[in-house]
Amino acid sequence: MAFSISVLIIVIFAHLFAFFYAFRAEVNRYWAEELPNDDGTICVYTTDASTFYGFVAFSFLLVNQVFLNLITRCFCCGKGLVPGRSTSCAIICYILSWIGFLAAEACLLVGSTTSAYKTKYQGYYSTLGLSCSALRKGVFAVGAVLTLFSMLTSILYYWAYCKADIADFWMRHQNEDIEMDTRNHVPERQ
Repeated sequence: MAFSISVLIIVIFAHLFAFFYAFRAEVNRYWAEELPNDDGTICVYTTDASTFYGFVAFSFLLVNQVFLNLITRCFCCGKGLVPGRSTSCAIICYILSWIGFLAAEACLLVGSTTSAYKTKYQGYYSTLGLSCSALRKGVFAVGAVLTLFSMLTSILYYWAYCKADIADFWMRHQNEDIEMDTRNHVPERQ
């Protein structure tokens, strides 16, 4: 498989869009305010924008990971790779890209679902003595940083995979040791 610039551009832009939306989710994170009421204390939560931004970032990252795995045939379902440094680098980057992807997805999903739950429902806490809870600061920021980590390892994985692809190796080195003589061999008459 030859290295494709268009695949690289898609991978980079999808990760950057996911990073942008994860960052926007962190900036537009909700906060809670306790308001006294006749029945007790009511928690009023602000904007629900972080839920939308978090789910969009989650979706971009998921689609990108599926796209990259389809292009490289999920690393283990395709043709063999040429043994060497490129294959070792591809394996390490593949594992690291999945770790970064899963961690980023977990942060984005937890942040978005917590945000959706808190902003949709208001709780009354008069007798329980509970305070209004809010999403911890930095959940979406960690998801954004892990998105960039996933982008870096995905790019390195794709580059190393293309370099170690056995089909490309055999195409480049086909007939390397065989030299054919194109001269016309007609026996000389004596």
